[in-house]
Amino acid sequence: MEKKISNDPLHGVTLKKILEDLVGFYGFDKLGELINIRCFNVNPTINSSLTFLRKTDWARKKVEELYVRTLPKLENDR
Repeated sequence: MEKKISNDPLHGVTLKKILEDLVGFYGFDKLGELINIRCFNVNPTINSSLTFLRKTDWARKKVEELYVRTLPKLENDR
């Protein structure tokens, strides 16, 4: 049997990994400018942001979209 490779860049990537990569690349200050949500602008932490993003589909979608746009830059830094 052939293994099917997913073309989805988010396949197998956890929300925590996405957030850690984005915070590592941009920092919370810039991330809060790019995606204006409270969890990035007021006392931001990875855990509080994860809690919010797991409950809020529209915010998680914005974070995932930013991650996909940022992925080439992240890969160049590695």
